[in-house]
Amino acid sequence: MCFLATASFTAGALLLGIGTLTLRAARSPREFAGIPLLFALQQLIEGVIWLTFRIEAPLLNTVMTHVYSFFSHVLWPVYLPMAVFMIEPPGPRRRALFAFAVAGAAVGTYLLCVLVTFPVVSRPTGQHVEYDSPHFFAASVMTLYLVSTTVSPLLSTHRLVKVFGTLALLSFGAAYYFYARWFISVWCFFAALLSIVIYVHFVARPARGAIPLPEILEKRT
Repeated sequence: MCFLATASFTAGALLLGIGTLTLRAARSPREFAGIPLLFALQQLIEGVIWLTFRIEAPLLNTVMTHVYSFFSHVLWPVYLPMAVFMIEPPGPRRRALFAFAVAGAAVGTYLLCVLVTFPVVSRPTGQHVEYDSPHFFAASVMTLYLVSTTVSPLLSTHRLVKVFGTLALLSFGAAYYFYARWFISVWCFFAALLSIVIYVHFVARPARGAIPLPEILEKRT
């Protein structure tokens, strides 16, 4: 996350609670419901990265930086489109989402190889964490990454999943325009907060076995 350790730990703690409630509200499959909890872990990890700068713990910093980078570079382009695919009902959109999931797996695999070959370095600059990962910003890589993480939710038939994708895409543009140097940290922070929409998606769905409101009104009339 950005904006110092306090914000990272606060966002992580908030999303731990929301993520737990989201999983409890979700029915199978539950992969999409796990997104807020995963974002919580990522934010808590960045909070630890902030602490390594203060206490001068280079080994811990290296480990946490690579764990955080696994989330940002590998997990999200692989996990998110697959999670959207899992909750989509059968039809042409689900088939299209499978293609997006394949693209996400491809870019995630490539970025995993990059992480192994060219280790990421994190450093504090002002009130942000800068992650030195030049291969992440290659045009083809960024395009596939953007398509898998933000465009795939836009194909969903679920309204709030589309809202999440729209907000993620807008925050992507804002973070890149205003915080290009710290893009990885800043966008992950905003995307983490936007995952609250996923909680709303699950709690707003009618409970299993519940009678929809229009049917109740029809029976009363």
